[in-house]
Amino acid sequence: MLTYYITDRSQFAGGEAERRTQLLRTIRRAASAGIDYIQLREKDLCVRDLELLAREALHLIRAEGPARLLINHRTDVALAVGADGVHLAGDDIAASDARTLVAKSQFASPFLFAVSCHSAQEVRLAESHGADFVALAPIFEKVNVVKKGIGLEELRRAAQKDRLPDLRVEAGDTRRGFSVFALGGVNMELAPLCAAAGAAGIAGIRLFQQSSDLPALLRSLHSL
Repeated sequence: MLTYYITDRSQFAGGEAERRTQLLRTIRRAASAGIDYIQLREKDLCVRDLELLAREALHLIRAEGPARLLINHRTDVALAVGADGVHLAGDDIAASDARTLVAKSQFASPFLFAVSCHSAQEVRLAESHGADFVALAPIFEKVNVVKKGIGLEELRRAAQKDRLPDLRVEAGDTRRGFSVFALGGVNMELAPLCAAAGAAGIAGIRLFQQSSDLPALLRSLHSL
């Protein structure tokens, strides 16, 4: 399975400077351990501070391995710093509109578009607008969060676990399906259930950010 670390420096102790240091240390550790994607999701930062943090995070990631950095919400910041893509929320512009902005910018490198979804219907809409993958949440109920999980059956519907093979592939089309990441209350015990339901990967904040042995965790998830 693929792995997708979503950042949240507010979970670290200390003042702003200490939290920022701990966040960058965790980003570097995740990239070094083999994480596939990192989403910089520091929503409270102003654009300038987000850009500065993104540049430093990207420098660390590039030095450690092939992990790809996506910026939450801000396509402009992602383009400015040379990130690998953007993660769009449900109330952001559609992935198709973001693609138009990136195309107009003449960004030289491939650019990824991820979207947050909360139902199989939203997943299909994101797919129709050209998203590269989605994070579907919340699959399970989370501690201290009053929101019921949508469950494994909705994940199965979103991932289209039982759909027939795409005949376009036989006709020369390189598309091989659409990736859905399971997010929300997922731990190592529940991750195999998500894989069985068709999830292409696991996304999380605490799962990765608070892991005491991130390399071992990533090895276990990648082996599913």
